[in-house]
Amino acid sequence: MNAITPEKQESPYTDADEIPPVAHRGWILAALMLTMSLAAMDITIVATVIPQVVGDLGGFQQFSWLFSIYLLAQTVTIPIYGKLADLYGRKPVLIGGASLFLLGSAACALAWGMVPLIVFRGLQGLGAGSIMATVNTLAGDLYSTRERARIQGWLSSVWGVAAIVGPTLGGAFAEYATWRWVFLVNIPIGLAAIGLIAHFLHEQAPSRRHAIDYGGAILMMLAGSVGVFGLLQGGNAWAWGSLPSLLTFALAAALVAATVWRERRAAEPIMPGWVWKDRTMLGANLGVLGMGLIMMAPDTYLPIFAQSVLGLGPIAAGLVLASMSLGWVSASAWSGRLYLRYGFRDTALFGGLLILLAVLGFTLLPEHPAVWLVTADQILLGAGFGMLSTPLLVGVQAAVPWQQRGVATGANMWSRYLGQSLGAAIVGALFNHTIREQLAAAPAALTDTLPPVSQLVSVLQTEAPGTASHQFLLTAFDLSTRQVYTGMLWAAVLTLLVVLLAPRHAAALDA
Repeated sequence: MNAITPEKQESPYTDADEIPPVAHRGWILAALMLTMSLAAMDITIVATVIPQVVGDLGGFQQFSWLFSIYLLAQTVTIPIYGKLADLYGRKPVLIGGASLFLLGSAACALAWGMVPLIVFRGLQGLGAGSIMATVNTLAGDLYSTRERARIQGWLSSVWGVAAIVGPTLGGAFAEYATWRWVFLVNIPIGLAAIGLIAHFLHEQAPSRRHAIDYGGAILMMLAGSVGVFGLLQGGNAWAWGSLPSLLTFALAAALVAATVWRERRAAEPIMPGWVWKDRTMLGANLGVLGMGLIMMAPDTYLPIFAQSVLGLGPIAAGLVLASMSLGWVSASAWSGRLYLRYGFRDTALFGGLLILLAVLGFTLLPEHPAVWLVTADQILLGAGFGMLSTPLLVGVQAAVPWQQRGVATGANMWSRYLGQSLGAAIVGALFNHTIREQLAAAPAALTDTLPPVSQLVSVLQTEAPGTASHQFLLTAFDLSTRQVYTGMLWAAVLTLLVVLLAPRHAAALDA
């Protein structure tokens, strides 16, 4: 089996394909989809009520941390939950994480100020880390390699539905009730998911005692926290080349070195070395890291582009972004036929090629393009993401036995979210640099009428169209968004190259 040969443990499943009795798989899958919906809806539903939150609690200068602290807590805990799921079983880890998410949701609904709300959002993020790591691991346990593409399509569909339901539901709560309901709505959904998992999921936990690497877990969380914190703050709270930025990344590098030193000596490391030494793992993890990076271009700037340049309303702009899910779900489900015939790597390479074509296509769109052109490009991009991510995830799961699947899945999901953190920093830097260049090069007659970058979007949406300054800002915003996609073009090329590191087939599937 490739280069993966850690200590063998007893699997809680006994048949040849490590699949448990299938009587209740439908109910368990429903529970997994409900659990996934908690994390999928969170960002989109919260974003719609920010004006109401700030109006009620104040703290306008701090509200961005409502998202940053959640992403930080989720990202740094994913590999830890993956290891715990291998040591103690998926069921207790998923139920524990979902319960923590619900506790954080209830606390957010009761928050009395912006700082407490930020803290409670961090608590939610700690629970979300378990959801992201364990749901996909369980899908790998419950379904054979031949079935996993279809199941990943179902799980991916949750994100597509959430992209539409989240903003709609959040807007309804903001207009007709209170912003606190965006957190309270999680509780009945989460309780239903936990109840289904507790009743229908039965697994035999590994029998031997384990020595948890607490030191490695703490170092990994610290290293991830400092690194992601530096990425989130760079270009926002301080300049990339400033002393705070340099000190933050120097500390992150030191913590990474300490983590590697510790993990090499641990009896049961949180992140074993084979995750990064094995070709299947390395190619897959770097591939989804690149995908996560590219995802931030449409996620961050496409809705604003659609509203400011295309003149769409918020709901229509959200639907343009959500159209990516149509391609994602379809390609994810269809990828199973391809990777069974051509191998995981070659199918993922085809997905990477679709991503490259979609990113290139956006840069070649005419100025002020038709909405259907942007939507078609989004569907193609989603198809690339689905065709890339599903074979790489199923590939790493097929290359390892049950007792390593949590670590392998957790490392894959962690790489994707690390890529998103990198992407948020990179696309922000590209856009801000280009828009400032455009404003600096404005004709002298317009200099006094142009707003600062911080007010650009609001001016574009309120200023009367047709004026010289409005037309200049439209062009500047259009060029800056295309510059972001041009940067992502290079990321797409690099993603194709790193996927080549993986072998064509996972050993477990070929056996």
